[in-house]
Amino acid sequence: MSEAVIDDVVAVLPPLLQSLETLGFISRHFHPPSFDRVMEAAGQPDEELAAVRPRLANWPAEFADLQRSLETASDAALAAYAGLRAVQAGREDLTMAFRALRQLPRAQEALYPLAAKFPPVSSFFLNPECCEDNDLLARLAVPASEDTGIIHDHNEPRSRGGFSFYVPEYYTPDRAWPLVMALHGGSGNGRGFLWRWLRDARSLGAILVTPTAVGSTWALMGEDADTANLVRILDSVRSRFNIDPQKLLLTGMSDGGTFSYVTGLERVSPFTHLAPVAATFHPLMAEMADAERLRGLPIHIVHGALDWMFPVQTARQTRDVLTAAGADVTYREIDNLSHSYPSEMNAPILKWLGGGNR
Repeated sequence: MSEAVIDDVVAVLPPLLQSLETLGFISRHFHPPSFDRVMEAAGQPDEELAAVRPRLANWPAEFADLQRSLETASDAALAAYAGLRAVQAGREDLTMAFRALRQLPRAQEALYPLAAKFPPVSSFFLNPECCEDNDLLARLAVPASEDTGIIHDHNEPRSRGGFSFYVPEYYTPDRAWPLVMALHGGSGNGRGFLWRWLRDARSLGAILVTPTAVGSTWALMGEDADTANLVRILDSVRSRFNIDPQKLLLTGMSDGGTFSYVTGLERVSPFTHLAPVAATFHPLMAEMADAERLRGLPIHIVHGALDWMFPVQTARQTRDVLTAAGADVTYREIDNLSHSYPSEMNAPILKWLGGGNR
Protein backbone atom coordinates (compact mmCIF):
# COMPACT_ATOMS: atom_id res chain seq x y z
CA MET A 1 0.00 0.00 0.00
CA SER A 2 1.35 3.42 -0.91
CA GLU A 3 2.57 5.69 1.85
CA ALA A 4 0.13 8.43 0.85
CA VAL A 5 -2.85 6.06 1.10
CA ILE A 6 -1.63 4.81 4.47
CA ASP A 7 -1.44 8.39 5.71
CA ASP A 8 -4.99 9.05 4.52
CA VAL A 9 -6.32 5.90 6.22
CA VAL A 10 -4.53 6.81 9.46
CA ALA A 11 -6.11 10.27 9.32
CA VAL A 12 -9.65 9.10 8.53
CA LEU A 13 -10.16 5.98 10.63
CA PRO A 14 -10.02 7.46 14.16
CA PRO A 15 -12.66 10.20 13.62
CA LEU A 16 -14.78 7.81 11.56
CA LEU A 17 -14.79 5.14 14.26
CA GLN A 18 -15.41 7.72 16.97
CA SER A 19 -18.29 9.21 15.00
CA LEU A 20 -19.89 5.78 14.61
CA GLU A 21 -19.37 4.95 18.29
CA THR A 22 -21.07 8.20 19.24
CA LEU A 23 -23.99 7.50 16.91
CA GLY A 24 -24.39 4.23 18.80
CA PHE A 25 -24.48 6.22 22.04
CA ILE A 26 -27.16 8.53 20.66
CA SER A 27 -29.22 5.59 19.42
CA ARG A 28 -28.98 3.77 22.75
CA HIS A 29 -29.93 6.85 24.81
CA PHE A 30 -32.51 8.27 22.41
CA HIS A 31 -35.49 9.56 24.38
CA PRO A 32 -37.63 12.34 22.87
CA PRO A 33 -37.81 14.54 26.00
CA SER A 34 -34.04 14.27 26.46
CA PHE A 35 -32.94 14.63 22.85
CA ASP A 36 -31.10 17.94 23.29
CA ARG A 37 -29.29 16.69 26.38
CA VAL A 38 -28.16 13.51 24.61
CA MET A 39 -26.88 15.52 21.65
CA GLU A 40 -24.95 17.81 23.97
CA ALA A 41 -23.40 14.79 25.69
CA ALA A 42 -22.45 13.31 22.30
CA GLY A 43 -20.39 16.33 21.34
CA GLN A 44 -19.30 16.95 17.75
CA PRO A 45 -17.05 14.10 16.59
CA ASP A 46 -18.36 14.57 13.06
CA GLU A 47 -16.54 17.88 12.73
CA GLU A 48 -13.16 16.14 12.66
CA LEU A 49 -14.50 13.53 10.26
CA ALA A 50 -15.80 16.23 7.92
CA ALA A 51 -12.40 17.91 8.03
CA VAL A 52 -10.55 14.79 6.85
CA ARG A 53 -13.22 13.51 4.44
CA PRO A 54 -11.53 15.25 1.43
CA ARG A 55 -8.52 12.97 1.91
CA LEU A 56 -10.56 10.10 0.44
CA ALA A 57 -10.35 11.57 -3.06
CA ASN A 58 -8.00 10.86 -5.97
CA TRP A 59 -6.61 7.55 -4.75
CA PRO A 60 -4.84 5.14 -7.14
CA ALA A 61 -7.23 2.79 -8.89
CA GLU A 62 -5.87 -0.32 -7.15
CA PHE A 63 -7.27 0.97 -3.85
CA ALA A 64 -10.78 1.62 -5.19
CA ASP A 65 -12.48 -0.93 -2.94
CA LEU A 66 -10.85 0.45 0.19
CA GLN A 67 -11.64 3.99 -0.89
CA ARG A 68 -15.28 3.10 -1.56
CA SER A 69 -15.72 1.48 1.86
CA LEU A 70 -14.31 4.48 3.69
CA GLU A 71 -16.23 6.97 1.55
CA THR A 72 -19.55 5.18 2.02
CA ALA A 73 -19.09 4.78 5.76
CA SER A 74 -17.96 8.39 6.20
CA ASP A 75 -20.76 9.84 4.10
CA ALA A 76 -23.40 7.79 5.94
CA ALA A 77 -22.04 8.95 9.29
CA LEU A 78 -21.98 12.59 8.21
CA ALA A 79 -25.52 12.31 6.82
CA ALA A 80 -26.66 10.93 10.18
CA TYR A 81 -25.20 13.87 12.06
CA ALA A 82 -26.65 16.34 9.57
CA GLY A 83 -30.11 14.94 10.16
CA LEU A 84 -29.71 14.89 13.93
CA ARG A 85 -28.43 18.48 13.98
CA ALA A 86 -31.39 19.60 11.85
CA VAL A 87 -33.69 18.25 14.55
CA GLN A 88 -31.58 19.84 17.28
CA ALA A 89 -31.81 23.21 15.51
CA GLY A 90 -35.58 22.94 15.13
CA ARG A 91 -35.51 22.68 11.34
CA GLU A 92 -36.95 19.14 11.38
CA ASP A 93 -39.22 17.21 13.72
CA LEU A 94 -38.18 14.10 15.65
CA THR A 95 -39.07 11.76 12.82
CA MET A 96 -35.93 13.00 11.08
CA ALA A 97 -33.87 11.75 14.03
CA PHE A 98 -35.17 8.23 13.50
CA ARG A 99 -34.38 8.45 9.79
CA ALA A 100 -30.93 9.86 10.50
CA LEU A 101 -30.02 7.01 12.83
CA ARG A 102 -30.76 4.52 10.04
CA GLN A 103 -27.50 5.70 8.49
CA LEU A 104 -25.54 3.98 11.26
CA PRO A 105 -26.05 0.37 10.06
CA ARG A 106 -25.35 1.51 6.50
CA ALA A 107 -22.02 2.89 7.64
CA GLN A 108 -21.23 -0.25 9.63
CA GLU A 109 -22.03 -2.48 6.67
CA ALA A 110 -19.70 -0.49 4.44
CA LEU A 111 -16.91 -0.56 7.00
CA TYR A 112 -17.04 -4.21 8.12
CA PRO A 113 -15.07 -5.68 5.17
CA LEU A 114 -12.06 -3.71 6.41
CA ALA A 115 -12.06 -5.56 9.76
CA ALA A 116 -9.88 -8.30 8.28
CA LYS A 117 -7.26 -5.76 7.17
CA PHE A 118 -7.14 -3.10 9.87
CA PRO A 119 -6.92 -3.96 13.60
CA PRO A 120 -8.69 -0.75 14.71
CA VAL A 121 -11.70 -1.68 12.57
CA SER A 122 -11.65 -5.23 13.89
CA SER A 123 -11.57 -3.89 17.46
CA PHE A 124 -14.51 -1.60 16.68
CA PHE A 125 -16.58 -4.70 15.87
CA LEU A 126 -15.74 -6.39 19.18
CA ASN A 127 -17.05 -5.86 22.68
CA PRO A 128 -14.54 -3.61 24.49
CA GLU A 129 -13.65 -6.27 27.05
CA CYS A 130 -12.70 -8.66 24.23
CA CYS A 131 -10.22 -6.32 22.54
CA GLU A 132 -7.41 -7.68 24.74
CA ASP A 133 -8.48 -11.32 24.44
CA ASN A 134 -5.40 -12.81 22.79
CA ASP A 135 -7.10 -16.11 21.98
CA LEU A 136 -9.94 -14.36 20.16
CA LEU A 137 -7.59 -11.98 18.37
CA ALA A 138 -5.49 -14.92 17.21
CA ARG A 139 -8.58 -16.67 15.81
CA LEU A 140 -9.62 -13.54 13.96
CA ALA A 141 -6.10 -13.02 12.58
CA VAL A 142 -6.13 -16.19 10.50
CA PRO A 143 -7.95 -16.33 7.15
CA ALA A 144 -11.70 -16.69 7.58
CA SER A 145 -13.23 -20.13 7.28
CA GLU A 146 -15.19 -20.81 4.13
CA ASP A 147 -18.82 -19.67 4.08
CA THR A 148 -18.43 -17.45 7.16
CA GLY A 149 -18.85 -13.75 7.83
CA ILE A 150 -21.90 -11.76 6.76
CA ILE A 151 -24.23 -13.26 4.18
CA HIS A 152 -27.44 -11.76 2.78
CA ASP A 153 -30.10 -14.06 1.36
CA HIS A 154 -32.69 -12.12 -0.69
CA ASN A 155 -32.40 -9.31 1.84
CA GLU A 156 -31.64 -6.25 -0.22
CA PRO A 157 -32.85 -2.86 1.08
CA ARG A 158 -36.62 -2.48 0.80
CA SER A 159 -37.11 -6.18 0.08
CA ARG A 160 -39.30 -8.33 2.34
CA GLY A 161 -39.12 -11.89 3.64
CA GLY A 162 -35.39 -12.50 3.21
CA PHE A 163 -32.71 -12.72 5.86
CA SER A 164 -29.16 -11.81 6.71
CA PHE A 165 -26.88 -13.87 8.89
CA TYR A 166 -23.44 -13.82 10.42
CA VAL A 167 -21.21 -16.80 11.09
CA PRO A 168 -18.04 -16.06 13.10
CA GLU A 169 -15.00 -16.20 10.85
CA TYR A 170 -13.43 -18.75 13.23
CA TYR A 171 -16.39 -21.14 12.97
CA THR A 172 -15.55 -24.84 12.92
CA PRO A 173 -18.13 -27.60 12.45
CA ASP A 174 -16.64 -29.93 15.07
CA ARG A 175 -18.90 -28.52 17.81
CA ALA A 176 -22.42 -27.20 18.06
CA TRP A 177 -22.92 -23.42 18.09
CA PRO A 178 -25.66 -21.33 19.72
CA LEU A 179 -27.98 -19.52 17.36
CA VAL A 180 -29.58 -16.11 17.86
CA MET A 181 -32.50 -15.16 15.64
CA ALA A 182 -33.14 -11.44 16.17
CA LEU A 183 -36.26 -9.71 14.84
CA HIS A 184 -36.23 -6.04 13.86
CA GLY A 185 -38.71 -3.41 15.01
CA GLY A 186 -41.78 -2.29 13.14
CA SER A 187 -40.12 0.08 10.68
CA GLY A 188 -36.89 -1.84 10.29
CA ASN A 189 -35.39 -4.71 8.34
CA GLY A 190 -33.12 -7.61 9.13
CA ARG A 191 -30.18 -6.29 7.15
CA GLY A 192 -29.98 -3.23 9.39
CA PHE A 193 -30.85 -5.03 12.62
CA LEU A 194 -27.90 -7.39 12.16
CA TRP A 195 -25.63 -4.68 13.53
CA ARG A 196 -27.43 -4.58 16.86
CA TRP A 197 -25.99 -8.02 17.58
CA LEU A 198 -22.89 -8.44 15.43
CA ARG A 199 -20.33 -7.35 18.01
CA ASP A 200 -21.61 -9.88 20.52
CA ALA A 201 -21.92 -12.74 18.06
CA ARG A 202 -18.38 -12.06 16.83
CA SER A 203 -16.95 -11.58 20.33
CA LEU A 204 -18.62 -14.50 22.09
CA GLY A 205 -19.12 -17.01 19.31
CA ALA A 206 -22.72 -17.34 18.14
CA ILE A 207 -24.41 -17.67 14.77
CA LEU A 208 -26.67 -14.68 14.21
CA VAL A 209 -29.74 -14.65 11.95
CA THR A 210 -31.75 -11.48 11.26
CA PRO A 211 -34.82 -12.02 9.08
CA THR A 212 -36.98 -9.34 7.50
CA ALA A 213 -40.74 -9.55 8.00
CA VAL A 214 -42.83 -10.69 5.06
CA GLY A 215 -45.13 -7.67 5.40
CA SER A 216 -44.51 -4.11 6.49
CA THR A 217 -44.06 -5.41 10.03
CA TRP A 218 -44.40 -8.75 11.80
CA ALA A 219 -47.71 -10.62 11.66
CA LEU A 220 -49.14 -9.44 14.96
CA MET A 221 -52.72 -9.56 13.67
CA GLY A 222 -54.49 -11.45 10.94
CA GLU A 223 -52.88 -14.09 8.74
CA ASP A 224 -49.42 -15.15 9.91
CA ALA A 225 -47.00 -15.50 7.01
CA ASP A 226 -43.96 -14.92 9.20
CA THR A 227 -43.87 -18.02 11.41
CA ALA A 228 -43.50 -20.42 8.49
CA ASN A 229 -40.86 -18.13 6.98
CA LEU A 230 -38.84 -18.08 10.21
CA VAL A 231 -38.94 -21.89 10.35
CA ARG A 232 -37.81 -22.03 6.72
CA ILE A 233 -34.93 -19.68 7.47
CA LEU A 234 -33.94 -21.61 10.59
CA ASP A 235 -34.00 -24.89 8.70
CA SER A 236 -31.84 -23.38 5.96
CA VAL A 237 -29.18 -22.23 8.42
CA ARG A 238 -29.27 -25.48 10.39
CA SER A 239 -28.72 -27.46 7.21
CA ARG A 240 -25.43 -25.61 6.61
CA PHE A 241 -23.98 -25.23 10.10
CA ASN A 242 -23.66 -27.25 13.28
CA ILE A 243 -26.26 -25.62 15.55
CA ASP A 244 -26.82 -26.54 19.20
CA PRO A 245 -30.46 -27.71 19.41
CA GLN A 246 -30.59 -26.67 23.08
CA LYS A 247 -29.50 -23.07 22.37
CA LEU A 248 -31.95 -21.63 19.87
CA LEU A 249 -32.78 -18.07 20.94
CA LEU A 250 -35.58 -15.99 19.46
CA THR A 251 -35.32 -12.34 20.40
CA GLY A 252 -36.49 -9.05 18.98
CA MET A 253 -37.07 -5.36 19.52
CA SER A 254 -40.50 -3.67 19.78
CA ASP A 255 -42.77 -5.36 17.16
CA GLY A 256 -40.04 -7.99 16.77
CA GLY A 257 -40.11 -8.64 20.50
CA THR A 258 -43.88 -8.89 20.48
CA PHE A 259 -43.74 -11.36 17.59
CA SER A 260 -41.20 -13.37 19.59
CA TYR A 261 -44.08 -13.98 21.98
CA VAL A 262 -46.66 -14.58 19.24
CA THR A 263 -44.69 -17.28 17.43
CA GLY A 264 -42.41 -18.40 20.27
CA LEU A 265 -45.28 -19.47 22.51
CA GLU A 266 -46.71 -21.81 19.89
CA ARG A 267 -46.55 -25.46 20.87
CA VAL A 268 -44.42 -26.45 17.87
CA SER A 269 -42.00 -23.54 18.05
CA PRO A 270 -38.42 -24.79 17.55
CA PHE A 271 -36.91 -22.08 19.75
CA THR A 272 -35.66 -23.07 23.20
CA HIS A 273 -35.36 -19.54 24.66
CA LEU A 274 -37.21 -16.24 24.13
CA ALA A 275 -35.83 -12.76 24.87
CA PRO A 276 -38.29 -9.97 23.95
CA VAL A 277 -36.95 -6.40 24.23
CA ALA A 278 -39.20 -3.33 24.54
CA ALA A 279 -42.17 -5.50 23.56
CA THR A 280 -45.85 -5.46 24.34
CA PHE A 281 -47.88 -8.46 25.48
CA HIS A 282 -51.56 -9.16 26.00
CA PRO A 283 -52.51 -11.53 28.84
CA LEU A 284 -54.66 -13.46 26.34
CA MET A 285 -51.43 -14.63 24.71
CA ALA A 286 -50.62 -16.61 27.83
CA GLU A 287 -54.15 -17.99 28.02
CA MET A 288 -54.03 -19.08 24.38
CA ALA A 289 -50.51 -20.52 24.59
CA ASP A 290 -49.96 -24.23 25.01
CA ALA A 291 -49.66 -24.85 28.76
CA GLU A 292 -46.98 -27.50 28.30
CA ARG A 293 -44.96 -25.16 26.09
CA LEU A 294 -45.07 -22.43 28.74
CA ARG A 295 -44.11 -24.68 31.64
CA GLY A 296 -40.44 -24.03 32.38
CA LEU A 297 -39.87 -22.09 29.13
CA PRO A 298 -36.89 -19.72 29.62
CA ILE A 299 -38.00 -16.15 28.83
CA HIS A 300 -35.71 -13.15 29.32
CA ILE A 301 -37.64 -9.85 29.32
CA VAL A 302 -35.80 -6.54 28.88
CA HIS A 303 -37.67 -3.25 29.15
CA GLY A 304 -36.87 0.40 29.75
CA ALA A 305 -38.37 2.34 32.61
CA LEU A 306 -38.64 5.34 30.24
CA ASP A 307 -40.31 3.48 27.37
CA TRP A 308 -42.80 5.90 25.81
CA MET A 309 -44.33 3.46 23.32
CA PHE A 310 -44.97 0.45 25.57
CA PRO A 311 -45.01 1.70 29.18
CA VAL A 312 -42.97 -0.37 31.60
CA GLN A 313 -46.08 -1.41 33.51
CA THR A 314 -46.88 -3.63 30.52
CA ALA A 315 -43.59 -5.50 30.96
CA ARG A 316 -44.12 -5.90 34.69
CA GLN A 317 -47.56 -7.34 34.07
CA THR A 318 -46.11 -9.66 31.42
CA ARG A 319 -43.51 -10.92 33.89
CA ASP A 320 -46.20 -11.71 36.44
CA VAL A 321 -48.57 -13.36 33.96
CA LEU A 322 -45.88 -15.58 32.42
CA THR A 323 -44.45 -16.52 35.81
CA ALA A 324 -47.91 -17.51 37.02
CA ALA A 325 -48.29 -19.63 33.88
CA GLY A 326 -45.14 -21.57 34.76
CA ALA A 327 -42.52 -19.94 32.55
CA ASP A 328 -38.98 -19.49 33.84
CA VAL A 329 -38.84 -15.69 33.61
CA THR A 330 -35.79 -13.47 33.94
CA TYR A 331 -36.75 -9.79 34.11
CA ARG A 332 -34.43 -6.84 33.49
CA GLU A 333 -35.79 -3.31 33.86
CA ILE A 334 -33.33 -0.58 32.82
CA ASP A 335 -33.77 2.78 34.48
CA ASN A 336 -32.27 4.97 31.72
CA LEU A 337 -33.68 3.06 28.74
CA SER A 338 -36.42 4.53 26.57
CA HIS A 339 -37.92 2.76 23.53
CA SER A 340 -34.49 1.99 22.10
CA TYR A 341 -32.22 -1.01 21.86
CA PRO A 342 -29.88 -1.76 24.83
CA SER A 343 -26.97 -3.50 23.14
CA GLU A 344 -25.28 -3.88 26.51
CA MET A 345 -27.85 -6.57 27.29
CA ASN A 346 -26.77 -8.85 24.42
CA ALA A 347 -23.82 -10.39 26.26
CA PRO A 348 -25.88 -11.11 29.43
CA ILE A 349 -28.59 -12.65 27.25
CA LEU A 350 -26.02 -14.89 25.53
CA LYS A 351 -24.67 -15.89 28.95
CA TRP A 352 -28.23 -16.69 30.05
CA LEU A 353 -28.64 -18.76 26.89
CA GLY A 354 -25.65 -20.81 27.92
CA GLY A 355 -22.72 -18.82 26.64
CA GLY A 356 -21.14 -18.45 23.25
CA ASN A 357 -18.82 -20.89 21.55
CA ARG A 358 -15.27 -19.76 22.20
